[in-house]
Amino acid sequence: MKSKVRSIVSKANSRLTVKFAAIILASSTLLSSLLGFLRDRLLNSYYLDSYPDGIDAYTVAFTIPDFMFFILVSGALSVTFIPVFNQRMANRNKKSAWELSTSVLNLLALLTLITSVLIIIFAEPLVKYIVGPGLSESSRSLAISMMRVIAINPFLFAIATVLTSIQQAIGRFTFSALAPAIYNIGIIIGTVFFTNGINIFGVQVFEGGIMGVAIGVAFGSVLQLLIAAIGLIGVDFKYQFRIFWRNRGFQQVMKLLPTRSMDQGLDYVNSIVETNMASRMGSGTVRAYSQSLTLQMMPVNLIGVAISTAFFPNLTERLAIGRKDLFRKDLQAALRMIIFLALPVSVLFFFLRGYIVSFIKNGGDDLIAGLLGVLVLSIFARSIYHIAARSFYAMEDTKTPFYISLVAIGLNIVLAIVFSLIFKFGAYGLAWAQAIGAVLEIAILLFLMRKRIDGLFDAQFVLGVGRMFVASAFSGFVCYLLVARMPLLGSDLRFFSIFPKFVFIGAVSSAVYVLAAKLLKLKEADPIIAQVKKIFFVQIKIK
Repeated sequence: MKSKVRSIVSKANSRLTVKFAAIILASSTLLSSLLGFLRDRLLNSYYLDSYPDGIDAYTVAFTIPDFMFFILVSGALSVTFIPVFNQRMANRNKKSAWELSTSVLNLLALLTLITSVLIIIFAEPLVKYIVGPGLSESSRSLAISMMRVIAINPFLFAIATVLTSIQQAIGRFTFSALAPAIYNIGIIIGTVFFTNGINIFGVQVFEGGIMGVAIGVAFGSVLQLLIAAIGLIGVDFKYQFRIFWRNRGFQQVMKLLPTRSMDQGLDYVNSIVETNMASRMGSGTVRAYSQSLTLQMMPVNLIGVAISTAFFPNLTERLAIGRKDLFRKDLQAALRMIIFLALPVSVLFFFLRGYIVSFIKNGGDDLIAGLLGVLVLSIFARSIYHIAARSFYAMEDTKTPFYISLVAIGLNIVLAIVFSLIFKFGAYGLAWAQAIGAVLEIAILLFLMRKRIDGLFDAQFVLGVGRMFVASAFSGFVCYLLVARMPLLGSDLRFFSIFPKFVFIGAVSSAVYVLAAKLLKLKEADPIIAQVKKIFFVQIKIK
């Protein structure tokens, strides 16, 4: 039985090509995003209008646990661990690779466990003085209680992230890709079931309320870890309950990790500052701004993160074997693919923002829609950022992206204060600061990347990107006309009254983009057109 399960898992989690890895990651990200839509729609329908102080408390409760996870683990791990791990695998030094893996796992588990305990102890001053000073007394008390429940996340996430990073490093993406979706399912369960209380064999162990959502968060974290662990079956991971301090790969990761961790931490410092400021702008503002950022990140994760994650192991392998020419070729392909997808999506998000917000909030929300309209600038920039930064990480240079982030985040915080508090733009000031910071960051990264990698932005690349802008302009114009003819109505309160119009406008606008891209001889359009032909124009053979 055990061998059968092992065989099934191994087949499901077999090594994939870059193309299929990107498809798997994008599909799982889409699934996770759709589940995120459902999660947010449920939460907003339950609490945004009826209990805005409660939903603000819930949003605030995440800030510190997420900050600690991002600064200690998150992207820092994936971009420092994977290149070093791949070097050892490429040199057929599996023993060193597994020693590296188990050392990183044990160290981060220990650090995040301590962190989780400290968050539980100091939750009250953290909420009161750092992330929620503007909350009402009752909302602040609720945020403290929720933060103590959610404090388990850094520890559970750390273990799950190491396990998924191991799988990604050896080209196995299936289970690592499923983990975020499973996490959202846990939160949905918490919203739908735990808010009504928890009854075990007739004994009421939990009375219910919005605190049930926080319990669902913890439950989702456990489920995510379970899926990540299952994905290790059949990959020959050799776990040991120790840290190999003398392992050179581990020493190398520890050398690279602090800079990247500080980069991640600084990025999240901005989020803490924004949450602090939003808590002072009236009930429900924290949630509204957080929701606009969540919607912004959906295409970023779907396009930028998925594609860059799929390409990253290949980029590190190219450099590991000394093939800089193939590194440049793969990086160009990744950049073109991301720009080709992110550019029209950013345009469509701007014109369809009212529809999109309606999916997560019945009847829509003017503030969330307005904020999203500003943040479309950062959708495009942040999608490119992930592959741009990873090109430096593949070269084991974590300092350059860090210094650039330092400048961009510093500017972001200054602009947020100026726009929101001095110019009285409110939450819109936060959004404009976010967008300007993202654009500046990617502009500097691309400039330095051009100097680092000869021939990366050649005439063919620049001409191709220019044609993508032209195709996006056509698509945007068509989308604008369709939205004008089919606007959101006051009667469009239900999902099924909004969805058909959204799909029609999005499909027609996307078709215009692909056709324009084909006419402009963009090679990225060819596989899309081929797939459409395959689906809709299949020749039926009569025997």
